Amino acid sequence: MNVVIAVAVTLLVTWIPALVWWRRQQGRGGDLGGPARRATFETLHTASRAAPAFRAGLTEQDAQKAARHLRALLDCPALAITDGERLLAWDGEHEHHAEAALEHAEVTLENGRTQVHDVGCDLLDCPIRRVVVVPLATDDRVVGSLAAYGDDTPAGLIRAAEEVAQWVDAQLELAELDHSRTLLMEAEMRALRAQISPHFIYNSLTTIASFVRSDPERARELLLEFAGFTRYSFRRHGDFTTLAEELRSIDRYLLLQRARFGEQLRVTLRIAPEVLPVAVPFLCLQPLVENAVRHGLQDRSEPGLITIVAEDAGSDCVISVEDDGIGMDPEEVRRLLAGDVRPLTDDGDSAGIGLANVDDRLRQVYGPEYGLAVETGPGAGTKVIVRVPKYRPGVTAS
Repeated sequence: MNVVIAVAVTLLVTWIPALVWWRRQQGRGGDLGGPARRATFETLHTASRAAPAFRAGLTEQDAQKAARHLRALLDCPALAITDGERLLAWDGEHEHHAEAALEHAEVTLENGRTQVHDVGCDLLDCPIRRVVVVPLATDDRVVGSLAAYGDDTPAGLIRAAEEVAQWVDAQLELAELDHSRTLLMEAEMRALRAQISPHFIYNSLTTIASFVRSDPERARELLLEFAGFTRYSFRRHGDFTTLAEELRSIDRYLLLQRARFGEQLRVTLRIAPEVLPVAVPFLCLQPLVENAVRHGLQDRSEPGLITIVAEDAGSDCVISVEDDGIGMDPEEVRRLLAGDVRPLTDDGDSAGIGLANVDDRLRQVYGPEYGLAVETGPGAGTKVIVRVPKYRPGVTAS
């Protein structure tokens, strides 16, 4: 992602002088004083207005939004944008040429090279006589074309059209990366949901069934908690939720586990009220609590203690999930966070998937300094610390 952004910035820097130079050659420039600076500003402003349209990819609706801004950059009578099969957008008054735009782009779409064509027109008042067609590409694959129509094709226009097309290419690359990141986050979310152990679901329902005759009201309450837990875990909208919602789901999970294990599982919560509205990635804490329960009760006869703390730390919110169980080898934790996940355990859970998944998502959203911190050792229990900003642009609970 950072490499592509750097390329986009580089392209912006390189084609701005070309466009300014070409405009000055057309009589709009002057010396290096006020007019040149104004031309540069106008170019930057127009480019910034065109850029958002391509962040969803090369679509008809977005191409139509961008076409007029790109035509303003090239200062040509008409401009066309195509994909590999159809005309996406035409901007200009001479629409009788639009029906031939795909034909003009045919060679460029095939070989990925800039082409200049004569355009026949019987209308004396039509200024269009030639067209410059340049390819639009992502990952060395031609996905469309940009065509600038005019009465002549000076070298400056050809160069400017190619530079603008490269800038559009960078925007399309960013759009593909955004799409890939969305697909990755969706896949990670599916992995988290898949980690919810079938054994946990089976054991919860078995526990509820055990209360049906002896304590029907208790069975009813547990069934409602189970329904609330599954509804939250499998919801399909929003990448973020509030800390309050995440903790509410965890409370339901722990209530079901305590119904099963009784006094064998003890839980302590210390939550600062001021951090409850903080937006956090959906399902970022639940896998940590599941691991804590498993490790806290594994291979021991005495009760296990789970401690969950959420504190206000200035601009950040710090959350920790701790158990007093068997602990882990620190080297094994480093391996898990690096993505080297252990084989499936006997209970159907893949130990470490939850930790690695949450760590990856935190780093993607907030940056590498916000990954998980794990304090552990053999026989010393495990403490997992999550730190998130209390406010981050673009991160809102839904």
